[in-house]
Amino acid sequence: MKPSVPAAPALDALPAVRPDRVPLMLLPVLVLAALPLTGSLSTWVTLTFAGLAMGMIIFIIASGLTLVFGLMDVLNFGHGVFITLGAFLATAVLGRMTGWTESESLTRNLAAVLPAMLAAVVVAGLVGLAFERLIIRPVYGQPLKQIMITMGGMIVGVELIKVVWGPQAIPLPLPAAFRGSFLFGEAAVEKYRLIAVVVGLAVFGAMSWVLGRTKVGLLIRAGVQDREMVESLGYRIGRLFVGVFVAGSALAGLGGVMWGLYQQSVTPEMGGQINVLLFIVIIIGGMGSVGGCFIGALLVGLISNYAGFLAPKVALFSNILLMVAVLLWRPQGLYSVVKR
Repeated sequence: MKPSVPAAPALDALPAVRPDRVPLMLLPVLVLAALPLTGSLSTWVTLTFAGLAMGMIIFIIASGLTLVFGLMDVLNFGHGVFITLGAFLATAVLGRMTGWTESESLTRNLAAVLPAMLAAVVVAGLVGLAFERLIIRPVYGQPLKQIMITMGGMIVGVELIKVVWGPQAIPLPLPAAFRGSFLFGEAAVEKYRLIAVVVGLAVFGAMSWVLGRTKVGLLIRAGVQDREMVESLGYRIGRLFVGVFVAGSALAGLGGVMWGLYQQSVTPEMGGQINVLLFIVIIIGGMGSVGGCFIGALLVGLISNYAGFLAPKVALFSNILLMVAVLLWRPQGLYSVVKR
């Protein structure tokens, strides 16, 4: 009689990994804490939607940058040039479609804005491909040289943008159907801010699906965690590098269009000005974490709007205070996926 072999433990007996929901609680805690401070429900609603809209746009721009660092270990200080490029391309496209943008028809407005976004995504992605090949590829694994050469690349890119569009600010007015506000009681919520929230959620949903439900996403997440392991399985991590960099550049171009419409004007220096904010967001969220970047961007947007209303002098450095507070609590950010 053969000795009995102990049965393998059931899969459901394995301990489940519980998701860390503590960082998620920061958003409702912050929003509810601001309610009694703002003085009225209508003001609180207006500030909250403004903060969420700002945060969503920042997330669109910063999400690609956090993946580039997480997978490629590259601090790309030239990311701002893709933002600026996307915004100026929007002025070029929308400036030739004033008959569509001034129409009261939402359909005609969207028919003008969507090509502008598509042009920004495609051109910024192609420029990102050239940027990776010519500027970043020679300095892989050399952090100091990466910082210096990408900053130099951004300076050159900004000067080239000035050659094409000039050094002055260019207005980028909202299409007619995007102007105005919805009234919720006494609270006024701008239409464009609601659109920005919807677009930001769509980008976050698409990125979550790609990273969580596709083979490419699995390889990206695995590459963030352990690049050597992915390469040992026979996958070409270099192609992932290029693809992620192009996608990050394209998202920056899309974010540039959204940010330009949010500010209703574009300048050659706008990308460099927002660059600092982007690095604050990805440090708060945790280098390489899309979910952390999403929460970090919303926190930054909300803090900026609440502080700007309650204490304008504090608003100038409120985001730095937020970053310091988060790093004192979690030195590697809200959701750290890479160990430096």
